[in-house]
Amino acid sequence: MQLARVIGTVVATVKNDSLEGRKLLIIQSLDAGLLPQGTPLVALDAVGAGVGELVFWCRGKEASFPFRREDTPTDCTIVGIVDSERHVTTPGSRRRR
Repeated sequence: MQLARVIGTVVATVKNDSLEGRKLLIIQSLDAGLLPQGTPLVALDAVGAGVGELVFWCRGKEASFPFRREDTPTDCTIVGIVDSERHVTTPGSRRRR
């Protein structure tokens, strides 16, 4: 699992039937200091996250585990919401203000 910030939403008018009613969000992966790293990704939301929240996400085969794996085509899924950023950063790391 990795940390990311939800930075937006995706609207898809045509999608796989198993994605009907599921939320697609844009996430920005973060480093240990909660600074952006890499390019944003589209992730399937399994936990009810919203824009601005700090989340855990996973990729690959594990991304389909929160759903019926055979029926849900996903390679990137939000699997948790971080309640407090206070305990996330490493001591001495830079932090986004």
